Amino acid sequence: MIKIGDKLPEFSLTAVDGKPFDQININNVFTTVSNADLAGKWTVLFFYPKDFTFVCPTEIAAFGDLNEEFADRDAVLLTASTDSEFTHWNWRKHQEELRDLPIPMLADIKRELTTALGILDEAEGVAQRATFIADPDGVVRFIYVTDLNVGRNPHEVLRVLDALQTDELCPCNWSKGDDVIDVQKAA
Repeated sequence: MIKIGDKLPEFSLTAVDGKPFDQININNVFTTVSNADLAGKWTVLFFYPKDFTFVCPTEIAAFGDLNEEFADRDAVLLTASTDSEFTHWNWRKHQEELRDLPIPMLADIKRELTTALGILDEAEGVAQRATFIADPDGVVRFIYVTDLNVGRNPHEVLRVLDALQTDELCPCNWSKGDDVIDVQKAA
């Protein structure tokens, strides 16, 4: 698995666009997302194992609900799995809580990005439930991986993004607006 301080691997993947459902048609449902699209922005990239499952839509919808808060922090929110863009689209059309998902669903069907990140679950052949935060230079600053059966807390990912963006020492359970650690006072 890549480490904190490594660069996000180069990628260019087809995705289901994050447009509102009523604005999508066969001519604009798919888009390409690459590293070039992320230049100069914070990136929050979260992987899930499979479409048409039980834990995954709860997480994806919860991240989607926070999309504006991530955007307010100059962060691009992306989700991905090893399913195809056609499977993503079919799932989004039929899963009520994903219908108006405001974030792109990347299709890593060749498992190139999943493998480059080191999060391919060999036993299951799917992406692990992994989250990466990369800074505007594409440097990974946060990695969060859970068991395939355990969902993440998107609010915690947002809290960590807030902490990283302070570029200060942030104590346990720090939240945006709390005091950071002043090394001069602590000494």
